[in-house]
Amino acid sequence: MSENIYKELVDNNGQYAEGETPHRSAYPGKQPIRPAKHTAVVACMDARMDVEDLLGLQTGDAHIIRNAGGVVTEDALRSLIISHHLLDTHDFLVVHHTRCGMLAFSDELLRMGLEGDPKSVEVLRGATNRQFESCGCSSVSPSLFHAFRGELEPLDGEVTPSQIERLEWDVRKSLSRILNHPWLPTEGADKITARGFIYDVDTGKLQEVSYPGAMGGL
Repeated sequence: MSENIYKELVDNNGQYAEGETPHRSAYPGKQPIRPAKHTAVVACMDARMDVEDLLGLQTGDAHIIRNAGGVVTEDALRSLIISHHLLDTHDFLVVHHTRCGMLAFSDELLRMGLEGDPKSVEVLRGATNRQFESCGCSSVSPSLFHAFRGELEPLDGEVTPSQIERLEWDVRKSLSRILNHPWLPTEGADKITARGFIYDVDTGKLQEVSYPGAMGGL
């Protein structure tokens, strides 16, 4: 069923990008606890993405896990492991998107800005076009913000080949974390599959990211 579900969701996305509404928003009545399509999605929290709409998922079809960037973090892996082993999902999607805010900073820049470094505050104010306010103190949590690798871009900047490359790098990093996790088997009767996509916020269309491939550097 894996190839079928990915094709179905990509086809649904094509309809969505053309202005159709595959997702039905009305309350569907009582649903079973296990996702009907045995699918889990890790996606960004960006307000321009309605995951159920853009994939044509109905209530009860899939687990939707969202965070800043749609990154497969330790907590996302926790959810995926529970989703698979206890709730019978086996096909995973990672969905990043163009113009993502995670392209506009680095972990160290944001940490230093929050701690009160004046130069970092100035850079963050310019990058976000808002009055970034430092908290003036240090913290051990979160230990990582998972900003994307590569040269920083303006917040919500125009889509460029460099931006797409950086998004592809991070999608592949997230796929690698899933496909190489010892508790998410990729062989045998209980195997999982995972594929990654970039959603274009300007067109509504998904583009698949090849894997394996480059994951970037400084």
